[in-house]
Amino acid sequence: MRPALRLLPLPLCIALSLNALADERPEDWRLCPLEDAVPEFPDAPPPVGTPEDRENQPTEIGGDALTGIYGEQSHLQGNATLKRGDQFLATDNLTYDAETGRYVADGSVRYQDSGMRIVADRLTGDQDADSHSIENVRYQLIERRGNGGADRAEMTGDQGALYGSTYSTCPPGQRWWELHAGRIDVDMEEGFGTARGATLRLGKIPVLYMPWFKFPIDDRRKTGLLYPALGYSGRNGFDYRQPIYLNLAPHYDMTLQPRIMTRRGVLLGTEFRYLNATGRGTFDLEYLPSDNLTQDERQEEIDQQIPEENRRKDDRGMFRYVGRQNISRTWQARANLNWISDPRYIEDQSSSLTSGSSSTINSSAGIYGRGRYWDGGLEADYRLLSDYTLNKTRLPYYRLPSLFLSWEQPFRPWLVAGVDTDLTRFDHASSARQANGNPVRPGGSRFDLKPYVSFPLEGAAWYVRPTLAWRYTGYRLDDALAENINASDPDTSPSRSLPITSVDAGLFFDRDTLFRGDQYLHTLEPRLFYLNAPYRDQSNLPVFDTRDLTFSWGQLFRDNRFSGADRQTDANQLTVALTTRLIRESDGLEKLSASVGQIRYFDDSRVVLNSNREPIEAGESSWVAESSYAINDRWNLSAAYQWDPKVRRDDLVSLRTRYLIGDDGIANFSYRYRRAQLEQVDFSFLYPINPTWSLVGRYYYSLRDSKVLEGIAGVQWDSCCLAVRLVGRHYVRNRIGETNNAIQLEVELKGLGSAGPDTEGRLRRAILGYYRDDLYLVPPSDLGNGDADDDNPIDPLP
Repeated sequence: MRPALRLLPLPLCIALSLNALADERPEDWRLCPLEDAVPEFPDAPPPVGTPEDRENQPTEIGGDALTGIYGEQSHLQGNATLKRGDQFLATDNLTYDAETGRYVADGSVRYQDSGMRIVADRLTGDQDADSHSIENVRYQLIERRGNGGADRAEMTGDQGALYGSTYSTCPPGQRWWELHAGRIDVDMEEGFGTARGATLRLGKIPVLYMPWFKFPIDDRRKTGLLYPALGYSGRNGFDYRQPIYLNLAPHYDMTLQPRIMTRRGVLLGTEFRYLNATGRGTFDLEYLPSDNLTQDERQEEIDQQIPEENRRKDDRGMFRYVGRQNISRTWQARANLNWISDPRYIEDQSSSLTSGSSSTINSSAGIYGRGRYWDGGLEADYRLLSDYTLNKTRLPYYRLPSLFLSWEQPFRPWLVAGVDTDLTRFDHASSARQANGNPVRPGGSRFDLKPYVSFPLEGAAWYVRPTLAWRYTGYRLDDALAENINASDPDTSPSRSLPITSVDAGLFFDRDTLFRGDQYLHTLEPRLFYLNAPYRDQSNLPVFDTRDLTFSWGQLFRDNRFSGADRQTDANQLTVALTTRLIRESDGLEKLSASVGQIRYFDDSRVVLNSNREPIEAGESSWVAESSYAINDRWNLSAAYQWDPKVRRDDLVSLRTRYLIGDDGIANFSYRYRRAQLEQVDFSFLYPINPTWSLVGRYYYSLRDSKVLEGIAGVQWDSCCLAVRLVGRHYVRNRIGETNNAIQLEVELKGLGSAGPDTEGRLRRAILGYYRDDLYLVPPSDLGNGDADDDNPIDPLP
């Protein structure tokens, strides 16, 4: 009787055919009922093992009565069962003719494995011809949600066909959507299915009909059409994109993406991927010839006095390559190369200001290595302008090339030595020339060396980490740059060297305390950081890649208030800081965290980035305070504050609160202020009216500019297998502050795909904690966190 299990490729044919179109994106099935379209079989054991284990396992046969002649014809009557590995087949009656190879299973046919459950009226087949047929099928997928049926399924060898088949992820009593196909042919050897007369229905209304289409049924890569994308916008018009996948070889492939935009033209996008034993890479190319947008808005660019080199080109495009290649266990080559035809290309291809917020596009390539105590490499980079409101002279210098090495190694528990060094050649992309023929932004080379030794001493409740460092920075400048810095006495080889001493020390005090009926660990953590570096006149040094760092909590404990090697701060200063925490002992929740700190400057800090900056006078820095408090398990409040005692005014104020509504909802409010830069409020929410209906919104407003940066109002309906989102947006779309309005409708068929713009992705970016799956992801702060100020242009002159 063992050959009778050869019928089991037939259920596989059903599963592959009816869920091949399913979307791989994880979905939320919380609203689905617990019962399945095909309930679990009470007489079936739980599936154990995998399909790969079946071939080496025996077949177990059972039934109320066995009649017939062994080797000729056998008949199992009453509760006939066959088991092998994870497979289970049961029926009321099973007849098998060993001479002809034919079998018949009648009455309550039930099949189960680790991937699906099937019920049917009748099962017949011929083992010698390897042909099988099953009538009136209903199935339930187990590994992924999905169910449906077919009037009849047939299979001969590797060829199969389903007639009158259906597929949906909805429960049988709530059929919000269903996919019907008059016939699906399956070729398991080739890995393809062909559907004929396929119809997608929302409820009972057909919304999409495809007379014929071909699709893959397994993980093998196949040449063919991928899912198209449809859309509409005021700028692009009707937007249709049809990806075409080309399986060129086992280790490389290509996807062509022709795109029709009725108001702009035809764009051809191409992605080429390759993979080898030690590396991989991806090439992306977009080409849009004769973009109608260029001609339509040319006069507007002229009226706005946009430089000609920054205007849209007639033929536009983009190129990108990202790849890596392992050279050895220690060394790897990496590249990230980017090119755009004009600085407005990214903005025109995006739907918000955020997507094109960067003012430059960086390309880099290099060889990088890492060991136990060191890392280093050789790299080069280049930048293109992606902000059409700027001139190329505002681009940062590029490195061509840069050789760098960092090494740090402990020699004793109390002795650590290390060195940071790099050798870099700086050039600039600007082709502008002065009247004397010299470039406006001449370059040069820089060597920076910083060896150091640290003596970490620590105990259970204290630590002291003194560090001694020496920093040398030397240059070889182009003649024109040396003349720009000091025309009367140009120096093409300026240098700077100085010692740097720091001591970082802290204590940890803790006690058990009772707060509102709960036991907490209360900590008190004072910290001192002393920094001493003598003054060196650095006015004869250029500024290649150095900026002022934004003053923040992290800046209290750094040995340099500049981001690069062109300036090293002089210092005789002491940071005094204190942190306290309340940590709930039952689950480790941090109920309260509060920190406050300030720098005391004993001497003036005279080193500045350029002559336009003022030195830091002796005295006190701004107070820096940060805190967070969990009011309860649903309500959280955090704040950051900087106050300058010299001018007695706020430098920075940041407030953020979050409230969890029910199991799914959330409300966020934040206020951000930085003196002379920005003042903004941001309110966002997801409010569930009931388990299926919810309201979403965001109001992001600049008080300084009296302008809405982004406004969102929408409603969404969610069920077990269908979600609908209707969202209205008002947003700033470009750098000069122009706004746009949009109404977006997305219909998501869970487990199949969605139609319309990606409103869910937009809401996840706009509402922190949308559906509560990203509560601890903090969006980029407009206030900065120790990064260089973007409003400080890099200038080679001191």
